[in-house]
Amino acid sequence: MDRHSVDWKGYIPAVTTPFDAHLRFDPVAQRAMTDWYVQEGLHGIIIGGTTGEWFSMSNEERARQFQVVGDALKGKMTLIAGCNSYTADAAIELSKAAKQAGFDGILVTPPPYVVPNDDELVTFYRAVSDGSELPICVYNWPRGIALDLSIEVLDRIADIDKVVAIKNSTGNFGQFVNGFFALREKVRYFGFPTNEAGISMVGKEGGDGLMGAGAVLGRNHPEFFNAVWRGDLDKAREVGAMDRVIMTELFTPNYSSAFGSAQAVFKTALNLQGLPAGPVRPPLLNLDEAQVDRVRQVLVRLGRSVS
Repeated sequence: MDRHSVDWKGYIPAVTTPFDAHLRFDPVAQRAMTDWYVQEGLHGIIIGGTTGEWFSMSNEERARQFQVVGDALKGKMTLIAGCNSYTADAAIELSKAAKQAGFDGILVTPPPYVVPNDDELVTFYRAVSDGSELPICVYNWPRGIALDLSIEVLDRIADIDKVVAIKNSTGNFGQFVNGFFALREKVRYFGFPTNEAGISMVGKEGGDGLMGAGAVLGRNHPEFFNAVWRGDLDKAREVGAMDRVIMTELFTPNYSSAFGSAQAVFKTALNLQGLPAGPVRPPLLNLDEAQVDRVRQVLVRLGRSVS
C-alpha cells in the first residue's frame, strides 16, 4: 500500500465522543452527530482520536462506537478509527473492530508515555501493519506523545506496507513543510493551515488536507478545500480566516487549548450551537461559566447561531 491505495483528502476532523449526563457513551447522540457531519459535507471523520477522549474509554466502548458510526456512515465519507494504544497488540485488536464496522483506515500515534526510540517506533508500526488489514495513518502528536517525529524516522515508517498517510501535528512549521516535500510521493500528508501557505501547498503542490479537530464550524471547514480545488481563492480565504480565528482565539501554537482542555472547548462550541456533544469525562473537566462565555463570544464573532 501507499498514498495511491486510498482517496483520503480534504477536511477529515478528529471528532468528539458524545457522553450522556451519566457519562456513558451515548449512541443516540452519536447518530445525531453523524447525521450532522453528512449534512455539513465533511470529507471524512476520525472517530476515537485524542479529541474523542479514547483515553477514558474502554476497548468495548470504542468498538461499539466504531459500529454505531460505521452503521450510519460507511460508504458516505472516509471513516478512520483512532486506535491509539500502548502496545501494537492492543491497536491491532481495535483495528479488527474498525474493519468489522466498515471503516476505511486507522489512525495510530506512537505509544503515549513510553517515548520509544527510532528503531522502536519503526518496529511498533511494522507490527501494527502486519496485524491489521486496514491502511494506517501515522499521527505525529508531540504534545501527547512527548516526541516530535523526525523526517528521517517518518520516512522509514512511510516505507512500511500499510502506512498510507501522516497526520503531522508538529508545532514546527518548517519541519512540517520539509516533511511534506520529502514524503508526499509515498504517503498522503495532512495538517495544512487554512491560510495563504495552505492555499499554495494544497492548490499548487498537491497537499492532501487537514485532519483538524472538532468540526465546530461545520461546512466552513471542508469548504476551504472545496474552494481551493475549484480555484475560488477568495472564498477559500474567507472561510479559512474563520478557522484561523478558532485557532488563534481558543488555542496556542502547539495545538493546546488556551484554557481548559481542547475536548471541553470543542464540546462547548458544539453544545452552544444546539448539537448533542455532551460533557467531557474525567480526568477532564467541563469549562466554567466564564470559559463557556469566551467560547460563545468567539462563535458570535464568527456569525454562528448560539444559545
